[in-house]
Order: sequence, then C-alpha cells, then structure tokens
Amino acid sequence: MPHLSLQISGQPDAELTRRAVATVGELTQRVLRKEAGVIATTVTYIPREQWFIGGKALSDYAEGRNAFQFDISISDETNTKAEKARFLAETFAALSEVIGDVNPVSYIHVIDARATAYGYGGKTQEFRHQHG
Repeated sequence: MPHLSLQISGQPDAELTRRAVATVGELTQRVLRKEAGVIATTVTYIPREQWFIGGKALSDYAEGRNAFQFDISISDETNTKAEKARFLAETFAALSEVIGDVNPVSYIHVIDARATAYGYGGKTQEFRHQHG
C-alpha cells in the first residue's frame, strides 16, 4: 500500500497520465520508502471550467493555468514529519514540472490512516504487522 489519488485539471491525456503516475510512484518509493508492488494509483481529469480557485474557474484565467489535487493514504506512524514535509515539497515541484503552469493553490494531502482501519486484500495493515 499506499493508495494515491491524483486529480489534474484539463482533458484526459494518456501521456501526461503515464508521466504523472511514474513521478508520484518514484517519489513515494524514494522519499516515503513504500514498496512499488503495493502502490495503487488512480488519476482523474477535471475540466478547467469545473475547477475553481477563489471562486474563479481555471478557464477564466488569462494565462490558462493548471491545478492538481493529490491525496496519498499511508499507514500512520510509518513516516516522520520531516519525510512527509520533504515528500510534499518534492511532489509539488515534480508535478508542477510534469503538468506545467501550475497554480500554487494545488494541494497535496498525506493521509495518515490508522493501521487497524486501513489495508488491502481484505487484511488490515495492523494484521500484516502482527503476522508479518
């Protein structure tokens, strides 16, 4: 595990999707020390006309800026505050480069999920820890 959920403004783009998934996957492995084989990633595109910042649609900006929302669920207490801060900084910089012309009001949320309430394959992370 973890589960990664990335929303990107604009229309679906297969090449952008591949680059973004590779980018967040690499950062998740390198910075947060998560195993590649259990990283699940979903990507959703939201039209700029439906993405609002400060009450203004992205499509209304003269410069046509982009935005993203990135949520990553990890087991609580498996990463330090410093690792999560580094992950946020590096992920924002990397996604800004991959997506291009990103509005700074693009969010990243590291969700620390309790090991007893989170897992995959029908087993909690706590179960895996206890029987690991």
